[in-house]
Amino acid sequence: MSSAGLAVVRRAHHPDLDMKRVAALSAAITLNLAALVFALRPLAPQFAEVVQATKTTTMQIFRDPPPPPPPPPIDVVPLQKSVPITVPVHVLPKMSPPVITAPPSTEVSDNPQPSPPPQTEIPPPSMAQGVVSLAYRSSPLHFPIQALRMHMQGTVLLRVLVDESGKPIDVVVEHSSGYSVLDRSAREQVLSSWRFQPAVMDGRAVKAWARVPVDFVVQDL
Repeated sequence: MSSAGLAVVRRAHHPDLDMKRVAALSAAITLNLAALVFALRPLAPQFAEVVQATKTTTMQIFRDPPPPPPPPPIDVVPLQKSVPITVPVHVLPKMSPPVITAPPSTEVSDNPQPSPPPQTEIPPPSMAQGVVSLAYRSSPLHFPIQALRMHMQGTVLLRVLVDESGKPIDVVVEHSSGYSVLDRSAREQVLSSWRFQPAVMDGRAVKAWARVPVDFVVQDL
């Protein structure tokens, strides 16, 4: 092909014609899209209802609690009537009082004299009254070592209860020496080892209280 032919062809391809074709195609596509949207528009609510219907609904079923078990049966025991107990009563027969027959008196005195009252024997006293003086049978005395070391001395006045055999059975400190060591030693020694002549009343030995002085003197040792 010659250069003159190419020039003719290029002149025949006009640019206004291409623009018209493009515009026509665009208009056709727009119309088709509009028709498609218009056709699909009524189906949109139905599609949404279908989707909502397909959602899973969770339901909670509340059941009533089981009824409580019935209470155990109660055995009703009827009360037994108390039967009165009959105790036999023994009735002693009535005894007639004895008949006392007085012996016949042989002599009848016009001036009867009352009989003297019966004499009641008074038992002799078993203990002398008051405080007496008794003789010594045995009176050993040991000076307490503790009092001797501390140069304690003094006189303890005791009240001694002497039985019928002359043995002291109770000793009470009537006047202290001023030292508890001497008082305790005097009481223990008199109660354990001293012996006395018992008091005598109506020819028989009796118990008696006696005052007994106990001297603790350092110079006598």
